[in-house]
Amino acid sequence: MKRLSGRMWASFILIGFVGQLAWTIENMYFNVFLYNTISTDPNAIATMVAASAAAATITTLLMGALSDRVGRRKPFICAGYILWGISTAAFGFIRVESVAAWAGAAKAASVAALLVVVMDCVMTFFGSTANDAAFNAYITDSTTPENRGKVESVLATLPLLSMLTIFGGFDWLTQQGEWRAFFLIFGALVVLTGILACFLLKETPHGAPKGNYFAEILYGFRPSVVRSNGALYLALLAFGVFSVAVQVFFPYLIIYMQNYLKLNAYALVLGAVLLAASLISILSGSLIDRYGKLNCVLPAAAGMFAGLGLMYFARSAAFVIGAGIVMMAGYMLVTATLSAVIRDYTPSGQAGLFQGVRMIFAVLLPMLIGPFIGAAVIRNSGVTYLELGVVKNVPTPAIFLAAAAVLLLTAIPVTLLKRRTKA
Repeated sequence: MKRLSGRMWASFILIGFVGQLAWTIENMYFNVFLYNTISTDPNAIATMVAASAAAATITTLLMGALSDRVGRRKPFICAGYILWGISTAAFGFIRVESVAAWAGAAKAASVAALLVVVMDCVMTFFGSTANDAAFNAYITDSTTPENRGKVESVLATLPLLSMLTIFGGFDWLTQQGEWRAFFLIFGALVVLTGILACFLLKETPHGAPKGNYFAEILYGFRPSVVRSNGALYLALLAFGVFSVAVQVFFPYLIIYMQNYLKLNAYALVLGAVLLAASLISILSGSLIDRYGKLNCVLPAAAGMFAGLGLMYFARSAAFVIGAGIVMMAGYMLVTATLSAVIRDYTPSGQAGLFQGVRMIFAVLLPMLIGPFIGAAVIRNSGVTYLELGVVKNVPTPAIFLAAAAVLLLTAIPVTLLKRRTKA
């Protein structure tokens, strides 16, 4: 087994963790920011998520192939993080009152909502260049099938550890409406990480392709490429279905806990869930490598399915913590196992070419489909409340049942993949 150096582990953990802080803000807090300060329409949230997903996918297709062609990942990571941080900080200056000064009071809310969507796409361009295209390819270049289970089990905890950090240390800023300070703090942190990456990252050279750049962008969509890499595309399909299930409930999770469960201490509840689930994921890394990644996918998905079912019935903080640990531990283990499988079946030296394809299955389709399923469930639940004469929709426990129903479909591509590879 190839042993990763301490410097490599430090690169994975630092750059990965800070990147996940930025993605947590984008995936969860932009939704809360939009809901609390501009519009409570769930379709506005779903539209923002979908637009961001499209921007992320297009960016990764373009920049992943470009990083392959350049033969280096480091410049894309370093410069991307710096610009990513600047664009994140810029959200602190979007206010309905400021927009009203030049767009008029009547259109201020709608224009502000549009501005949030546009800025989200700008921020996503830099984030996807740095993280989805370059950093993900860098990890694939730097690891082997023998150590990816352990690496992915650690990386899978980073999104939840980032949530734990934000919920535990900084959520109070959002609850007090201090959005500018909130965005400035994390924007500065991402910029600093981009600067540190210039000194920390050790470039992993790879052969640069010689063909036409635009042909390389579409490389992963060629029928011949799909046929010759069938196992990879089945793994991507499985990850896509799983990700749709996650996106049915995840964009609305904080809003659900705030407005349906009335858990004022939701940050502590989520903190306990994420800490325990992350520990389970880290301890499971060696087991994934030992028993085989594909053999662990369905048991992990079964755990997440059980957790979603428990979340439907959970009302107290203690019940939510127990159900959430089961749900999120399963979520992290499915993420770790399928991510490692995808890296295993990615052709050597072509990691950048396939990052855009991965984004279609992992981000674009899930974020186009999942949030709108969740929005439809929320609208049809009929649960609303009146605030200052405005009727506001409230997420209900039904979002967890809808997510569980979608998650069941993951078994189909996983079973086909196991048969194909005789795992």
